[in-house]
Amino acid sequence: MDRLQAMQVFVSVVDLGSQSAAADHLDLSRPVVSRYLAELEDWVGARLMHRTTRKLSLTAAGSEILPRCRQMLDLTTDMQAAISEPDEAPRGLLRISVSTSFGQAQLADAMAAYVKRYPGVSIDMQMIDRTVNLVDERIDLAIRTSNDLDPNLIARRLTVCRSVICASPAYLEEHPTPQRVEELSQHNCLTHSYFGKSLWHFEQDGEQVSVPVQGNISANEASTLLRATMAGAGIAMLPSYQAGVHIHSGELIRLLPHAEPRQMNMYAVYASRKHMPSTMRSMLDFLVLRFPEEPEWDKGSY
Repeated sequence: MDRLQAMQVFVSVVDLGSQSAAADHLDLSRPVVSRYLAELEDWVGARLMHRTTRKLSLTAAGSEILPRCRQMLDLTTDMQAAISEPDEAPRGLLRISVSTSFGQAQLADAMAAYVKRYPGVSIDMQMIDRTVNLVDERIDLAIRTSNDLDPNLIARRLTVCRSVICASPAYLEEHPTPQRVEELSQHNCLTHSYFGKSLWHFEQDGEQVSVPVQGNISANEASTLLRATMAGAGIAMLPSYQAGVHIHSGELIRLLPHAEPRQMNMYAVYASRKHMPSTMRSMLDFLVLRFPEEPEWDKGSY
């Protein structure tokens, strides 16, 4: 049995949801796919999937084996990439999913720099403010902000997403400037529909503090909250990669600098390295250098 091929079949069946879909994807017949699955189960000595006419689901053994199969396939791809022609330039199409705010504030400029360096690569940026299914939506790479990633995905950590509390000068002319985070509950706070809708988390004076907030505007992406904040509608918690330039210009005022909103990690996540490995590798290396632990937008004081 070609064990690597069997692992690839198993992973594809899980990712695509059916043996027939995996067969089409791998250009194999349905009986061959079934045989690879059966041989893999014989090799590991356990049933890996529950098979019904309607759906497939992993057994406990299958859930244990799946990430190990992914790791083995990734290692194989790494070995192949390591011996590829050193002068082979990245080329092809990469579909990248990213939030609207990070895409507009940072990634668009980064991708302009990338394609200038690698003109053989085309980038399709999907600005999507929700978690996408990489396989179903044919996304090669997603930029995600999270402290709880799906363990089935391959992730490369990029940087830290820091947030700042800010308001416009016009809002602060009409309302008292909060001195402690607890005072935010007395203000009109503009909130994100998915992150901190009614509770903002801070570290203040070495302690973890959570403050209930409310306001008359919420949105499912940060760019809208930024515009509303600059228009004087209220106080917002915004990512520093987006708000920093407006704080430097004086269009926004940073509040409560002694209180640090909860940080989140930023990752580049992807489902597999098998498609265009040199292009994916070059993109990942580029992103790691472009967005280090202390990114440009966080340098200097606000």
